[in-house]
Amino acid sequence: MVNAAPRTITFVSRNPGKAREVAAVLAPFGIRVRWRRRELAEPQASSLAEVVRAKLAAVQDVPGRVLVEDSGLFIPSLHGFPGVYSAHFLEVWGFGPMLELLQRRERRAYFRTVAGVRHGRRIATFSGEVHGSIASRPRGRGGFGYDPIFIPTGWKQTFAEVPAAEKDTISHRARAIRKVGEFLARSRPDR
Repeated sequence: MVNAAPRTITFVSRNPGKAREVAAVLAPFGIRVRWRRRELAEPQASSLAEVVRAKLAAVQDVPGRVLVEDSGLFIPSLHGFPGVYSAHFLEVWGFGPMLELLQRRERRAYFRTVAGVRHGRRIATFSGEVHGSIASRPRGRGGFGYDPIFIPTGWKQTFAEVPAAEKDTISHRARAIRKVGEFLARSRPDR
Protein backbone atom coordinates (compact mmCIF):
# COMPACT_ATOMS: atom_id res chain seq x y z
CA MET A 1 0.00 0.00 0.00
CA VAL A 2 2.85 2.36 0.80
CA ASN A 3 6.14 2.66 -1.04
CA ALA A 4 7.74 5.31 1.14
CA ALA A 5 10.27 4.55 3.87
CA PRO A 6 8.72 2.80 6.86
CA ARG A 7 7.27 5.02 9.53
CA THR A 8 7.21 4.18 13.20
CA ILE A 9 4.51 4.62 15.82
CA THR A 10 4.61 3.68 19.50
CA PHE A 11 1.60 1.69 20.66
CA VAL A 12 1.06 2.03 24.41
CA SER A 13 -0.92 -0.79 26.04
CA ARG A 14 -0.55 -3.51 28.64
CA ASN A 15 -1.99 -6.12 26.29
CA PRO A 16 0.46 -8.09 24.11
CA GLY A 17 -2.43 -9.50 22.04
CA LYS A 18 -3.50 -6.01 21.07
CA ALA A 19 0.10 -5.09 20.26
CA ARG A 20 0.41 -8.06 17.87
CA GLU A 21 -2.92 -7.21 16.22
CA VAL A 22 -2.00 -3.53 15.78
CA ALA A 23 1.41 -4.41 14.31
CA ALA A 24 -0.13 -6.89 11.85
CA VAL A 25 -2.78 -4.42 10.68
CA LEU A 26 -0.33 -1.52 10.24
CA ALA A 27 2.40 -3.55 8.48
CA PRO A 28 0.79 -3.30 4.99
CA PHE A 29 0.86 0.49 5.36
CA GLY A 30 4.63 0.42 5.86
CA ILE A 31 4.26 1.40 9.50
CA ARG A 32 6.46 -0.24 12.11
CA VAL A 33 4.96 -0.55 15.59
CA ARG A 34 7.01 -0.27 18.78
CA TRP A 35 5.10 -1.63 21.73
CA ARG A 36 5.51 0.12 25.04
CA ARG A 37 3.94 -1.98 27.75
CA ARG A 38 2.30 0.29 30.26
CA GLU A 39 -0.73 0.16 32.47
CA LEU A 40 -2.84 3.23 31.65
CA ALA A 41 -5.51 4.37 34.05
CA GLU A 42 -8.98 4.25 32.58
CA PRO A 43 -11.12 6.99 34.07
CA GLN A 44 -14.80 6.52 34.69
CA ALA A 45 -16.17 8.00 31.50
CA SER A 46 -19.31 7.82 29.44
CA SER A 47 -17.56 7.08 26.14
CA LEU A 48 -14.55 5.27 24.72
CA ALA A 49 -13.43 8.55 23.12
CA GLU A 50 -13.15 10.16 26.58
CA VAL A 51 -11.04 7.25 27.80
CA VAL A 52 -8.77 7.53 24.74
CA ARG A 53 -8.27 11.27 25.30
CA ALA A 54 -7.30 10.56 28.93
CA LYS A 55 -4.87 7.85 27.83
CA LEU A 56 -3.26 10.22 25.30
CA ALA A 57 -2.84 12.81 28.04
CA ALA A 58 -1.14 10.16 30.20
CA VAL A 59 1.49 9.36 27.55
CA GLN A 60 2.84 12.88 27.02
CA ASP A 61 6.29 11.57 27.97
CA VAL A 62 6.39 9.18 24.98
CA PRO A 63 8.17 10.86 22.04
CA GLY A 64 7.09 10.78 18.39
CA ARG A 65 3.83 9.38 17.11
CA VAL A 66 1.89 7.59 19.83
CA LEU A 67 -1.13 5.31 19.46
CA VAL A 68 -3.56 4.23 22.18
CA GLU A 69 -6.94 2.58 21.96
CA ASP A 70 -9.89 1.57 24.05
CA SER A 71 -12.43 -1.06 23.16
CA GLY A 72 -15.72 -2.14 24.61
CA LEU A 73 -18.35 -4.81 24.22
CA PHE A 74 -21.83 -3.30 24.07
CA ILE A 75 -24.95 -5.42 24.62
CA PRO A 76 -28.20 -3.57 23.82
CA SER A 77 -30.39 -5.87 25.98
CA LEU A 78 -28.17 -4.88 28.94
CA HIS A 79 -28.50 -1.18 28.06
CA GLY A 80 -25.04 -1.19 26.48
CA PHE A 81 -23.32 -2.83 29.44
CA PRO A 82 -20.43 -3.58 29.93
CA GLY A 83 -19.40 -0.91 27.37
CA VAL A 84 -16.64 1.35 28.69
CA TYR A 85 -16.32 -0.97 31.70
CA SER A 86 -15.64 -4.09 29.59
CA ALA A 87 -12.04 -4.69 30.64
CA HIS A 88 -12.78 -4.12 34.33
CA PHE A 89 -15.88 -6.33 34.27
CA LEU A 90 -14.02 -9.19 32.60
CA GLU A 91 -11.06 -8.89 34.99
CA VAL A 92 -13.28 -8.99 38.07
CA TRP A 93 -16.14 -11.30 37.04
CA GLY A 94 -15.15 -13.27 33.94
CA PHE A 95 -17.80 -14.57 31.53
CA GLY A 96 -20.10 -16.33 34.03
CA PRO A 97 -22.30 -13.47 35.26
CA MET A 98 -22.72 -12.04 31.76
CA LEU A 99 -23.74 -15.38 30.28
CA GLU A 100 -26.16 -15.85 33.16
CA LEU A 101 -27.68 -12.40 32.59
CA LEU A 102 -28.18 -13.23 28.91
CA GLN A 103 -29.98 -16.56 29.46
CA ARG A 104 -33.37 -14.93 28.90
CA ARG A 105 -32.31 -11.81 26.98
CA GLU A 106 -31.47 -10.91 23.42
CA ARG A 107 -27.82 -11.84 22.72
CA ARG A 108 -27.06 -9.24 20.04
CA ALA A 109 -23.87 -7.31 20.77
CA TYR A 110 -21.21 -5.20 19.14
CA PHE A 111 -17.59 -4.42 19.75
CA ARG A 112 -16.40 -0.85 19.31
CA THR A 113 -12.85 0.52 19.31
CA VAL A 114 -11.66 4.10 19.41
CA ALA A 115 -8.00 4.57 18.49
CA GLY A 116 -6.18 7.83 19.18
CA VAL A 117 -2.97 9.09 17.59
CA ARG A 118 -0.89 11.90 19.08
CA HIS A 119 2.05 13.58 17.42
CA GLY A 120 3.15 16.67 19.25
CA ARG A 121 -0.03 18.61 19.93
CA ARG A 122 -1.99 17.06 17.09
CA ILE A 123 -4.55 14.41 18.01
CA ALA A 124 -6.72 12.33 15.70
CA THR A 125 -9.21 9.62 16.62
CA PHE A 126 -10.65 6.77 14.58
CA SER A 127 -13.34 4.22 15.37
CA GLY A 128 -14.34 0.76 14.23
CA GLU A 129 -17.23 -1.57 15.01
CA VAL A 130 -18.23 -5.15 14.39
CA HIS A 131 -21.69 -6.53 15.15
CA GLY A 132 -22.60 -10.02 16.22
CA SER A 133 -23.95 -11.98 19.17
CA ILE A 134 -22.84 -13.58 22.41
CA ALA A 135 -22.32 -17.36 22.40
CA SER A 136 -24.04 -19.46 25.08
CA ARG A 137 -20.63 -20.61 26.37
CA PRO A 138 -16.95 -19.73 25.75
CA ARG A 139 -15.49 -21.43 22.66
CA GLY A 140 -11.98 -21.48 21.25
CA ARG A 141 -8.49 -20.90 22.60
CA GLY A 142 -7.25 -18.03 20.44
CA GLY A 143 -7.57 -14.31 20.87
CA PHE A 144 -8.03 -12.55 24.17
CA GLY A 145 -10.66 -10.69 26.17
CA TYR A 146 -14.21 -11.45 25.04
CA ASP A 147 -13.10 -13.29 21.88
CA PRO A 148 -14.28 -16.72 23.19
CA ILE A 149 -17.90 -15.54 23.50
CA PHE A 150 -18.28 -13.15 20.53
CA ILE A 151 -19.65 -14.47 17.23
CA PRO A 152 -19.51 -11.89 14.42
CA THR A 153 -22.61 -11.56 12.22
CA GLY A 154 -22.46 -14.11 9.41
CA TRP A 155 -19.98 -16.36 11.23
CA LYS A 156 -20.59 -19.61 13.11
CA GLN A 157 -17.32 -19.38 15.05
CA THR A 158 -16.26 -17.06 17.85
CA PHE A 159 -13.28 -14.76 17.36
CA ALA A 160 -11.30 -17.20 19.55
CA GLU A 161 -11.97 -20.11 17.19
CA VAL A 162 -10.35 -18.57 14.11
CA PRO A 163 -6.74 -17.64 13.29
CA ALA A 164 -5.74 -14.08 14.21
CA ALA A 165 -5.33 -13.14 10.54
CA GLU A 166 -8.96 -14.10 9.87
CA LYS A 167 -10.17 -12.12 12.88
CA ASP A 168 -8.14 -9.12 11.67
CA THR A 169 -10.14 -9.01 8.44
CA ILE A 170 -13.24 -7.76 10.26
CA SER A 171 -12.49 -6.99 13.92
CA HIS A 172 -13.47 -3.68 15.48
CA ARG A 173 -9.85 -2.93 16.42
CA ALA A 174 -8.55 -3.80 12.95
CA ARG A 175 -11.16 -1.51 11.37
CA ALA A 176 -10.11 1.41 13.57
CA ILE A 177 -6.38 0.69 13.14
CA ARG A 178 -6.72 0.46 9.33
CA LYS A 179 -8.12 4.00 9.46
CA VAL A 180 -5.03 4.99 11.47
CA GLY A 181 -2.85 3.39 8.78
CA GLU A 182 -4.65 5.27 6.00
CA PHE A 183 -4.28 8.52 7.93
CA LEU A 184 -0.57 8.00 8.56
CA ALA A 185 0.04 6.94 4.96
CA ARG A 186 -1.50 10.23 3.75
CA SER A 187 0.35 12.46 6.20
CA ARG A 188 3.87 13.73 5.69
CA PRO A 189 6.52 11.97 7.80
CA ASP A 190 7.20 15.14 9.81
CA ARG A 191 3.55 15.90 10.47
